[in-house]
Amino acid sequence: MTDQLIVFDTTLRDGEQSPGASMTRDEKLRIARQLERMKVNVIEAGFAAASNGDFESVRAIAEVVKDSTICSLARANENDIRRSGEAIKPAASGRIHTFIATSPIHMEKKLRMSPDQVLEQAVKAISWAREYTDDIEFSAEDAGRSEIDYLCRIFEAVIKAGATTINVPDTVGYNVPEQFAATIRTLIERVPNSDKVVWSVHCHNDLGLAVANSLAAVRAGARQVECTINGLGERAGNASLEEVVMAVRTRRDIYQCDTRIDTTQIVPASKLVSGITGFPVQPNKAIVGANAFSHESGIHQDGVLKHRETYEIMRAEDVGWGANKLVLGKHSGRNAFRSRLIELGAAIESEEHLNHAFARFKELADKKHEIFDEDLQALISDEAVTPESEHYRLVASRFHSETGETPAARLTLNVGEKEIQAEAEGSGPVDAAFKAIETVAKSGTELLLYSVNAITTGTDAQGEVTVRLSRDGKVVNGQGADTDIIVASAKAYLNALNKLHGKFEKLNPQI
Repeated sequence: MTDQLIVFDTTLRDGEQSPGASMTRDEKLRIARQLERMKVNVIEAGFAAASNGDFESVRAIAEVVKDSTICSLARANENDIRRSGEAIKPAASGRIHTFIATSPIHMEKKLRMSPDQVLEQAVKAISWAREYTDDIEFSAEDAGRSEIDYLCRIFEAVIKAGATTINVPDTVGYNVPEQFAATIRTLIERVPNSDKVVWSVHCHNDLGLAVANSLAAVRAGARQVECTINGLGERAGNASLEEVVMAVRTRRDIYQCDTRIDTTQIVPASKLVSGITGFPVQPNKAIVGANAFSHESGIHQDGVLKHRETYEIMRAEDVGWGANKLVLGKHSGRNAFRSRLIELGAAIESEEHLNHAFARFKELADKKHEIFDEDLQALISDEAVTPESEHYRLVASRFHSETGETPAARLTLNVGEKEIQAEAEGSGPVDAAFKAIETVAKSGTELLLYSVNAITTGTDAQGEVTVRLSRDGKVVNGQGADTDIIVASAKAYLNALNKLHGKFEKLNPQI
């Protein structure tokens, strides 16, 4: 009988730690609903003690999601664990994930604690967590560079204290597959009562080996993999959920396990996360890249036409490509629109909210003959902005660009309760638009990234613009979409400013 591999998704926690990938509460809820739809076993919803915003996000997800376990990360201290415990209380199934560093360099230089003190703190953390749930995960931060004897010792202690999942993170992406597999195998063999817990791995991608290390650990006996959609995460990212899931599904003969994941939801999840975070997926990315199932070579095309399996080891439709591609047009009604939004994971909060979104859809349909899922995702992202979070809003715009003339922009902005006119010239219409906005905002930000991607094909496609701004060490992404690239650019810039205006603060523990 095939073992089940538990999929632990940390897109909303570790993935959000990518500079500029911070998400709003509503954006996190949309992703959590999609992860539930995909049948992810465990959703790490956030780090509840980091900020009130993180606490509320974890709690909101715990209230809404019922078919996945909702997990909150906590350092091995009482305050963190109690905040996590309170945040997951509404969950049908809740987990506390606590961690402390175990490598010599981390214990000495960062924690300034002795190995005995670290072990004692870990055991205390488990006892606090047990007041809230029986589902407790313990992580040894930087386990990849920790001494094996000490790992055996601390894991034995936390299992005895009540931990039910033991996570072995390669926090800095230092391990290689053969070495990491040997570590997992040794721990399972040497730690008393190792058969009473689920062994988990959490691999970072600094050497491009996160998925390889995770899969090597699965062969060595790990039965939970911690991963993210599109491999999102700090530095070079985390193990990619879609790659781990499809490797195990495609090569069950090797891994002797499978997941419960509905793989047809993988591409929709990838597009949702990419759209919300503003991190585009590279075309040649495995599974979810635009070229993942494309064949240009004549030899390859000939082989696929004769028999698909000559060059394809998976079917594109099995991971969500091609399904329901074209869904709506200008003659589509409210019911069809509502149904498709629900399928895409959009939260329809009221009839007024639906009516406003439907009006925006009709406006878009007048500009575009064909409306694709990607267009609706972009529309949903715009609609997800609440009045409370929208300090700056574009009301109207006029741009001038002519050969031999200096480009100019004239904007009408809502700033708080006031309507303000803004004008500026620039090296191009986009530059002029940004300068016009800054005459009002005076944000003091640095523009780190300006990126344009076509949402769909065709000359009438919407352009999706990502703007990354930095101020006082805080980095945020803003997104905007429109059939007019300059308007989309202005929307994206204002979206980023709104996030900075929200003064969202958080801590970034790293495991």
